[in-house]
Amino acid sequence: MDNNYCIYICGVGGQGIIKTSTIIGEAAMNQGLDVVMSEIHGMSQRGGSVSTELKIGGYNSSIIPNQAADMLLSFEPIETIRGLDKVNSETKIVYNTHPIIPSSTDKDYPSVDGITKTLKENFKHVLPIDGTRLAVEAGSVLSLNMVLLGAVTADDKFPLTKESVIDAMKNNLKPKFHEMNLKAIESGYQSIKG
Repeated sequence: MDNNYCIYICGVGGQGIIKTSTIIGEAAMNQGLDVVMSEIHGMSQRGGSVSTELKIGGYNSSIIPNQAADMLLSFEPIETIRGLDKVNSETKIVYNTHPIIPSSTDKDYPSVDGITKTLKENFKHVLPIDGTRLAVEAGSVLSLNMVLLGAVTADDKFPLTKESVIDAMKNNLKPKFHEMNLKAIESGYQSIKG
């Protein structure tokens, strides 16, 4: 398997994007893979757009060129659209379908069904997931990032095993949240593996 793999992660501040990137990075290192991660872009403390870029394999730079991501992992529908410059026809697009509507705007939020339809018309590998609902069912909306992590591990071409992701999660999150996060990872995994 070619272990060179680029993941663009995006969402809104407070959704756990930074922690998700850390867990992916640690899981990669635990599997003996090289990993580089970009600095965090955006206003993570203010509910603004946030993105990170991870490259697993023999890379020198952490920045993913346009149209070079193997996976776009998005925590929010509009952020998925913002990340499309990183994808190509083979990119897996995994995204949470639950919108976060900014309080600072009076504009209507686009239809999520419309976003999904447009994505599916233009890209081959579109995997929408109601991650927010699955996180709540697992115990807390705060486990959304673990639902999405579980979902990406279900992809056959994702270079990290679900087990290595779980080990990295346990190393980075408090033990009292492990059971909930294990449920979240498994529900995300099953939603894609089906």
